[in-house]
Amino acid sequence: MSVTAQVLRSEWTKIRSVRSTGWTLGVAVLVTIALGALISALVENDWENMSAEDRMTFDPTFVSFAGTGLGQLAMIVFGVLVVGNEYSTGMIRTSLAAVPQRGRFLFCKIAVATLLALVVSMITSFAAFLTGQAMLGDHRASLGDPGVLRAVVGGGLYMTLITVFSMGIAAVLRSPMLSLGILMPFFFLISNILGNVPATEKVGDYLPDQAGQRIMQVVTAGDDAPYGPWGGFAIMALWVAAALLAGFLLLRRRDA
Repeated sequence: MSVTAQVLRSEWTKIRSVRSTGWTLGVAVLVTIALGALISALVENDWENMSAEDRMTFDPTFVSFAGTGLGQLAMIVFGVLVVGNEYSTGMIRTSLAAVPQRGRFLFCKIAVATLLALVVSMITSFAAFLTGQAMLGDHRASLGDPGVLRAVVGGGLYMTLITVFSMGIAAVLRSPMLSLGILMPFFFLISNILGNVPATEKVGDYLPDQAGQRIMQVVTAGDDAPYGPWGGFAIMALWVAAALLAGFLLLRRRDA
């Protein structure tokens, strides 16, 4: 077995052996699906009271992803724990002694966690869509409608990139508490505030979550964003790449 394969197997064992990582993934799935279904049911119940303008701009696909905002917080916790736990317990010294090639170590850790996050996120995205559309009744969309399959697949990719971004930040900060202390308020509060205040709205368009969520939208009437779904996804990917690069460079330069 090659060294890389051994490291990949080791990282998979680490993830499986930590109970908290499994719990965070489970919470992400449950919250995303349940909240999306609840909001979809409420929208269906209130359909007759909606204005003509709201009906014209109604996006049944995006409504089913209403739980993504909270679900992504659980994915952030998962990403931070995957990287940060070794720093908080001191196991990072043992890991780097066993795998002196730090680039290989970080690549394998992120690769295993990313693949797991991708599988969970895709299952969650399709389940949230199907459950939400069932709640919307006659106002539902189907996977065969224009742009819908892209949005559903994009929902899974978005959750995955959020996870990878948090792993990059955790590699930079080397502390689960500090990483969560920055990422949680940023995505839950600061990003929403910047995106909804007229003076900073343009700045908000280029934040990773605001840009990345465009890929989950099918109806874009009244949306004045300077990019399309894949353009927003590319902006988010650049944020993720920058976080990973910073984490890699600092890992190479710093002591464990």
